[in-house]
Amino acid sequence: MDALFDGSLGTGSLLLLVLSLVIAFGFEFVNGFHDTANAVATVIYTRSLRPWTAVILSGICNFLGVFIGGIAVALSIINLLPVELLVADGTGAGLAMLLALLLAAIAWNLGTWYFGLPSSSSHTLIGAIVGVGLANSMLPGHEFGVGVNWAKAGDVGLALLISPLVGFTLAALLLLAARRLIRDPQLYRPPVGTRPPPLWIRTALIGTCTGVSFAHGSNDGQKGVGLVMLILMGIVPAGFALNLELGQPELQRAVRAVDAIEQTLAATPTVADEQTMAMLHTELGELDAVLAGVSSLRDVPTSERWRIRRDVLLIDSTVKELEAELDRPAASAMTQARGELRRLTDYAPSWVLSCVALALGIGTMVGWRRIVVTVGEKIGKDHLTYAQGAAAELVAMSTIGISAGLGLPVSTTHVLSSGVAGTMVAQGSGLQRQTITRIASAWLLTLPVTMVLAGAMFLAFRALLV
Repeated sequence: MDALFDGSLGTGSLLLLVLSLVIAFGFEFVNGFHDTANAVATVIYTRSLRPWTAVILSGICNFLGVFIGGIAVALSIINLLPVELLVADGTGAGLAMLLALLLAAIAWNLGTWYFGLPSSSSHTLIGAIVGVGLANSMLPGHEFGVGVNWAKAGDVGLALLISPLVGFTLAALLLLAARRLIRDPQLYRPPVGTRPPPLWIRTALIGTCTGVSFAHGSNDGQKGVGLVMLILMGIVPAGFALNLELGQPELQRAVRAVDAIEQTLAATPTVADEQTMAMLHTELGELDAVLAGVSSLRDVPTSERWRIRRDVLLIDSTVKELEAELDRPAASAMTQARGELRRLTDYAPSWVLSCVALALGIGTMVGWRRIVVTVGEKIGKDHLTYAQGAAAELVAMSTIGISAGLGLPVSTTHVLSSGVAGTMVAQGSGLQRQTITRIASAWLLTLPVTMVLAGAMFLAFRALLV
């Protein structure tokens, strides 16, 4: 935080930084009321909690989820971006990228929210990232499609594709199992008036709502953390390009990692071209020389910090490509060494976590009603029962929580709404075709629309800023 107010930023850069951060926190704010409404829909429609009580509880759990969830999902999102944009010196190309990502995502989220459609913020952001990568590859001197991390995009896309199917199937099976094992007829009837459910059912529903909200914060909140860090690194590289809190032990491990990469390369022939290998050895040498001569990253001259970050990311990218040619022990050693080096660049200060958590938590308490009505009233033909709400929430909580631990960004919206649809089918209630068609249309259109929107914005902003 001190780096923002040490006087090193000019007025123009400071205003640019503030504007960028406001837009980034705005994305998380919109994400809060757009996605988290799914978590509270079941407890509201089963009369387990009053609406404002549910929303406040969900906001608090989202806040806590951001802090405890780590940054694995943030790194998965960031790694979709072309390395060229992540290491670009100066703020022009990087800022154009970030503004395009954020504004395209906010525009689509607000549009779908206005029409009450439970679309995915994860889909939205990933579509915007791929759109920026493709637009960047259309510039002179580039080859179309090159630069986008298609392997990572495939992993993320598969997770987003499978998770709604998992939500639908598991929620339906869970409800069917409950009907066989738990004979209490109250579970399978809609609520009567405003009377809350029996205490044990109410406790279970509140518990699953809490779990989904926490899992949402630990998954979706990380995306905002990653975007904020990209902004800080691009505009204030002296203060945020490297993790200045690392001490001597971490630096020594990084030096040993550089040595391990050099030794593995020397002992294992590769088919990489001479120019690539020469650049890799140069970057490794530069990094080793700097790290071996300092006791803390704060000792690295401010003018050199962005170059060190650039070297780490380029080394990571090149070595990762070479790993496919190595035997298992050598590849494993390379992966471990890359992990030690990325500790220099992959981090988030506590104040960033606090601000993202606050934006997500407050957003949860605003504008939630449109999506809640769709999930609670318009997916199935009948009112949501206690058992349906618990089954959908339990599956959503488990799926999202496991995905966050694995670093896979999945859609809270699609997992939960598909879970509700699965329980409606299992219950024999039937689905409202018009609502399902609208949700499916939003699901299918999110990626192509945000790709085009973000790509066009990136080219326009780049023309202005570079």
